[in-house]
Amino acid sequence: MAKKVFVSGCYDMLHSGHVAFFEEAAKLGDLYVGIGSDKTLTELKARKPVNPEQERLFMVSSLKAVKGAWINSGQGILDFELDLERFRPDIFFVNEDGHTPAKAELCDRLGIAYVVGRRVPHVGLPARSTTTLRQNCRIPYRIDLAGGWLDQPFVSKYHAGPVLTLCLEPDIEFNDRSGMATSSRKKAIELWQTDLPEGDAEQTARLIFSYENPPGTPYVSGSQDAIGIVFPGLNRLYYQGDYWPSRIESHLEEDTLNWLEDHIRLVQLFLRNEQYDVLADTRIGESGAKALSQAAEKSWEAILNRDLRSFGRAVRESFEAQIAMFPHMCPPEVSRQIEYYKDRVLGYKITGAGGGGYLILITDGEIENALKIRVRRG
Repeated sequence: MAKKVFVSGCYDMLHSGHVAFFEEAAKLGDLYVGIGSDKTLTELKARKPVNPEQERLFMVSSLKAVKGAWINSGQGILDFELDLERFRPDIFFVNEDGHTPAKAELCDRLGIAYVVGRRVPHVGLPARSTTTLRQNCRIPYRIDLAGGWLDQPFVSKYHAGPVLTLCLEPDIEFNDRSGMATSSRKKAIELWQTDLPEGDAEQTARLIFSYENPPGTPYVSGSQDAIGIVFPGLNRLYYQGDYWPSRIESHLEEDTLNWLEDHIRLVQLFLRNEQYDVLADTRIGESGAKALSQAAEKSWEAILNRDLRSFGRAVRESFEAQIAMFPHMCPPEVSRQIEYYKDRVLGYKITGAGGGGYLILITDGEIENALKIRVRRG
């Protein structure tokens, strides 16, 4: 009797990459597909699907590799959890960009084999993804490597210091509410649709920052988000008690950016809860802001010297300084994932304000099923 193989995804704008993925999974047994609902896709990607759920279900069910399909009953990254418990497949198959530790843990708890494949196109066909087929939006994302929170005056007033940002190509449609500057990026998309305008980069970043934070905004988003998606490469933003940095220093040396791509990996965690309050129980003061500033300076020097061990240690120290002032950044479920990876990497932190999103790992070797990044050069 054939094994039951389960895969899950949204499968909007069905393309050859989806078909190749289904065919690869079907080599392991009879394939069953759980499809994310319209509500789930809107929550994860902050956009409505091009094709509604019943149309996506019809198309997926029509493929010869698919034995059966349904709309998942839950929501979020684990929208299939109840369906998985009821169906009890032998194998859960995912691609590298669909892997999360939470999925692996769920399968382990249920006694289901968890298999991670590679995204390989069908022979003779180009690689495809829904992201590239959609409007071909080329507006970047960003991650902050060290010093995050110093772009807020209520922190940098205690001690000036830098925030280090890295501009990322949109090869992956990162989840909404994940600390990847997605809210600032959405504002840029509202303004320019698919591309950032040519011209003065700082003026463009100021426009996004102002558009995102109109007068009366109760919580002002840090300017590192807008600057991070506009300025390519690696950037050092120096804050001295104001919302805007007193200087922006960009680094576009190819060898350095290649080095960062070689040693930074991302692991998808989960969405930040809408009720998540990172500002609860804060302990902001001079010693914490100074420690954060010093760790960010060490990170910058380590990158320029391509000193991997010092870089990993400084990123970790920056994260620890953040948590000391903002303890809600690292809830227990995030701590569990860090505990799993910390002895296998040189450094780690959470994207953005934490509470979920992605885990950034600094490593001198490959991390199984982690995502690689591509830095925007210009």
